[in-house]
Amino acid sequence: MGIDAVLQFLENESNGAEDAAALRARLNEIIETLGFDFFTLIRQPGPESDADDVVLAGQWPKGWPELYVKRKYAVIDPIVRYLGHSQRGYRWREPLQAFQDDPHRKRMERMMVDARRHGLEDGYVFPIHGRRGLVGVLTVAGREIDLTPAQMAMMDALAKKVFWELLEALDPSAHERISRPVGVQMTRREMETLEYLGYGMTSNEMGATLGLSAHTVDWYMNGIQEKLHAKNRHHVVAIAFRLGLIA
Repeated sequence: MGIDAVLQFLENESNGAEDAAALRARLNEIIETLGFDFFTLIRQPGPESDADDVVLAGQWPKGWPELYVKRKYAVIDPIVRYLGHSQRGYRWREPLQAFQDDPHRKRMERMMVDARRHGLEDGYVFPIHGRRGLVGVLTVAGREIDLTPAQMAMMDALAKKVFWELLEALDPSAHERISRPVGVQMTRREMETLEYLGYGMTSNEMGATLGLSAHTVDWYMNGIQEKLHAKNRHHVVAIAFRLGLIA
């Protein structure tokens, strides 16, 4: 495995000289060197985001994205749903085990069969968190490859470094917004909840996105309201916007 390519990328200091095309080419080369056939690096989407805004780099097997959308796998995808449970990278088999008793288990299994038919035999997901919670995800997939804990840690570092560098090259304003220091002390979950509230999402919608119950979301909202001294959720959004917590 070409883990040395990852180390070389991590050791190089960014001076802002590389453009998006060069960064994408380097990431693609690293993923190929590691032995994976496919990958995607995405920004955490909002309800009104389109694919061009979300995908920073990557390539999936031909026909897989279309089938994924057609069969509405995003609603039950255990690999995506598990993002709400993990701070570090994980292998695809982990969420499959975690959702063993899920009522959508049969659809999950069908999704994985379809994925294997497209060459997606196995993969790993590396969540990227900022001061406002989950901001992006690096997914690598293809043939079965075993990563050691040390290699997983290096991949986590790679995901973070390339995400922030590529985002700065593609969208400096978004980079500045989501990396801006937060004056009010909030937990990661509170910042994620606040971000989705700014999109106008209900507790049920936020819960489905974050992998939480609506009751738990309401509990986070109560904590946010207290910290911002807000009268209601509309007031929360207004104060958060003024403080630069959301934009």
